[in-house]
Amino acid sequence: MNSLSAGGGPLDVTVVICAYTEARWDLTQAALKSVMDQEPQPGQVLLVIDHNEALAARARSEYPALTVLESEGERGLSGARNTGLRKAECQITVFLDDDASARPGWLASLVEPYNDPSVLATGGSIFPVWPAGRPGWLPPEFYWVVGCSYRGLPETAGPVRNPIGANMSMRTADTIAVGGFYASVGRVGTKPRGCEETELAIRLTASRQGSLVMYVPAAAVDHNVSRERVTFSYFLRRNWHEGRSKATVVSLAGADAGLQRERRQVAAVLPRAIGRDLLRLIRGDGSAIARVGAAVVGVAAAAGGYLTASIRMALPQ
Repeated sequence: MNSLSAGGGPLDVTVVICAYTEARWDLTQAALKSVMDQEPQPGQVLLVIDHNEALAARARSEYPALTVLESEGERGLSGARNTGLRKAECQITVFLDDDASARPGWLASLVEPYNDPSVLATGGSIFPVWPAGRPGWLPPEFYWVVGCSYRGLPETAGPVRNPIGANMSMRTADTIAVGGFYASVGRVGTKPRGCEETELAIRLTASRQGSLVMYVPAAAVDHNVSRERVTFSYFLRRNWHEGRSKATVVSLAGADAGLQRERRQVAAVLPRAIGRDLLRLIRGDGSAIARVGAAVVGVAAAAGGYLTASIRMALPQ
């Protein structure tokens, strides 16, 4: 950690939390507290409000010592994140979702890989906090639907294509140099789009030969999952929009990089999961058939969204 610490003081790290609604204010406060409680602490903490004047006023009133910014970009998560990037004063910028809380040791673990100059970004593990117990029908391979780590990610620290947006970091100057987050890809409000961090990570590592994105399971956060996100209708919509977003990523970065992880999930991880659940069904686990069905329907929905968006982009405008 020598390159990021200053004589045992705060880390040369800016933590950015983006918020857009007062409905999650209690969770946002918990996220802020979890960051302030880190040892060592970050050098800078920014709360970026996405086009909500009332929320910005409340944040400034309740946290007078905190730097509260209003998004200077387009409405949506990408615009808010870019606002934080541009105002970051430290060499590493960390992003934590407003409905996630960092565990002790999270920040130090997340930025430790930057001692290797080839590392341009990192991501940590994200554990779901379910609103009423884990949904038995949802396969762990699809926990990305609710913004959490999923089965198929490395179990130990190692390189990955991209981090998950709820818990990630990147070198500030390099990220700004490649243009930051593209608003055409990311989430706006509650619309279940995604992949903005995927596209950026591909573009970021392409900018420097031999560079890496590192996944660090020890850098753990707990992510609150809303009741709406554990419904099957949300599961379908999220997979559909993921497919559409992946089509945009492929159009920008190419199929080799844009579908690298997805091909492995479909070809190796999901077949093993379905095999395990079929065996559990034989042994009397009634919920196993629901997980098998969800896996099949989820892949179909994502493929449908991908094909629909790809055809639409290929048509003359």
